[in-house]
Amino acid sequence: MSKRLSRRTLLRGAGVTLALPFLDAMTPAFASAQSQPPCRLLVNYVPNGIVMRDWLPTSPGTDFVLPRILKPIEPYRHQILVIEGLAQHFGWPNGDGTGDHARAASTYLTGVHIRKTGGSDIEAGVSMDQIAARQLGSRTRIPSLELTCEDGRMVGTCDTGYSCVYSNNLSWRSASTPGSPEVDPRAVFETLFGSEDPDPAERAATRRRDASILDWVLGETHSLETSLGPADRSKLDEYLTSVREIEMRIQNASQSPNPARPPIDKPEAIPAELAGHLRLMYDLLRVAFQTDSTRIATLMVGREGSLRSYDEIGVPESHHPITHHQGRPNLIEKVTLINCHHVRLFAEFVASLAKTPDGDGSLLDHSMILYGSGLADGNSHQHDHLPTMLVGGGCGTLRPGRFLQVAAQTPITNLYVSMLTRMGVAVERIGDSSGQVSDLGDLA
Repeated sequence: MSKRLSRRTLLRGAGVTLALPFLDAMTPAFASAQSQPPCRLLVNYVPNGIVMRDWLPTSPGTDFVLPRILKPIEPYRHQILVIEGLAQHFGWPNGDGTGDHARAASTYLTGVHIRKTGGSDIEAGVSMDQIAARQLGSRTRIPSLELTCEDGRMVGTCDTGYSCVYSNNLSWRSASTPGSPEVDPRAVFETLFGSEDPDPAERAATRRRDASILDWVLGETHSLETSLGPADRSKLDEYLTSVREIEMRIQNASQSPNPARPPIDKPEAIPAELAGHLRLMYDLLRVAFQTDSTRIATLMVGREGSLRSYDEIGVPESHHPITHHQGRPNLIEKVTLINCHHVRLFAEFVASLAKTPDGDGSLLDHSMILYGSGLADGNSHQHDHLPTMLVGGGCGTLRPGRFLQVAAQTPITNLYVSMLTRMGVAVERIGDSSGQVSDLGDLA
């Protein structure tokens, strides 16, 4: 007979901890605490807008055709809800002049007008992910994760009088405290699996030895395996293999040459191309959700106003300048290629969630993932009719597989209130919200 385990069981050894995925042996202990697996929230932000003619599906409802940009996620169309008509009103100037990229990022999750300043007197609002973290964060080891795939300055101005902090942050813990997302996959790995009381010198020595975290917990792993049934031993083996593969990819990235590509300064252990970097971040997010290390995360694929080039897909030009295409077909095509590339990588992540068991379903069934941008058309800096897609079942509270049109100029913060309500977060208003988005699905 297998041993009954707590959902919070950790493997420990030599100052490291390794959380476990949900196992059948946890069901009796877990079922008394709650009847179903928890719902996870991820905001996946892409910068500089999207070519909307190749984003929006055809007719509303379930009988829609996915356009070119969304085509990579076709195998999971039954798990997506594309929403059209949402707006971020404080992305517009509102008397502050230019600086749409700074406003696009910093108001996206807050719905609050930001102070135009290049100094330290920044002022935004509390973002929806941090509203959730305040109420749910105590239930997990890590209240929330803030990640990015593009390092950015946090001092000086980056967008016509706006502090760089605004362009580089989605998550805001308070009006003056940004989340400061982590760009280095190795640091994220250590947050999830590293020392509970890390010593920098000891951590550096461990890196030099290239020792696997699995080696440190080998004894406890063997002890646990002897108490598990065959199905749980198989799940544990798959999970540990996944952790080791992520670890090896991080080690390989740190040992590989990383050619300089101005204007992006990539620190050690970050793959030179976005695809490798983003895949690592997605895998780390999957493991974080699988082990219930956190239930709330944000990921900026790139900073707003990103100048990243995409040589790997035949776009050597910087991203932001070509979004100001002024209708030139060759530049529109290059922006579209970038948009397709982002969705293609995201679709791989969605597939991995769908294949990861979680209670009576999958991680995808028990997640709400918002994929979107604070700009629609990057050429005109459009902040309404925003590209917005919800992915996942939301623990049964969403009715995906549809293209949903809402009233034009509906605050996107209305969607956030609806999402957090479905996570069990008590919230009446977020920023400029005026209610909720109806027809998302029935609350559980």
